Amino acid sequence: MLLFRREVLEGIAGGRIDRVFRVWAVPRVRAGSTQRTWAGIVVIDSVTPVTPEEITEEDAHRSGFQDRAALLTALSKSTKEGGYHRVMLHLGGPDPRSELAEDADLTERELADLKAALDAVDARSRRAPWTREVLRLIEEHPGLRAQELAERAGRDKLPFKADVRRLKSLGLTDSLETGYRISPRGKALMAYLRALAE
Repeated sequence: MLLFRREVLEGIAGGRIDRVFRVWAVPRVRAGSTQRTWAGIVVIDSVTPVTPEEITEEDAHRSGFQDRAALLTALSKSTKEGGYHRVMLHLGGPDPRSELAEDADLTERELADLKAALDAVDARSRRAPWTREVLRLIEEHPGLRAQELAERAGRDKLPFKADVRRLKSLGLTDSLETGYRISPRGKALMAYLRALAE
């Protein structure tokens, strides 16, 4: 998996950046693989080992650096073992989950199906039902770090984040640069659940 700084993702989304460089002993991604990001689906076109001499000024500009020297300096500061790799990539399109999350025009049947999906997740849980609590926490604290949300729920961070991903797969939450928010679809469901409870 590749980690991207926000400005790099913005450059990929805008078409200004079509490659990144990494220091790896063994490549972490392969050609043809994809990665979901907040900017959309990033498609990996190729992964090539390169020597410093093979890195060009164009490489620097198309990876978001001012010049070749700045790129080489950044790579030289890596604490990872291994050689340099050029990863060619492009934005393949929006994350389908993001499109789903923006769809708040739901019928009564669709809302009932979403509620049933949450009920099924809770029923399979080895602990107490959790879906509504996590949605409520995110709704009340948009942008709060996952660690702090997990602490409020009395949970460990990693299992909590896994639960949020399950809600995101239903289109109910969105990831922010820090933390999460309830998506438009999620807001429609929360309003429906509150109406049922009245």
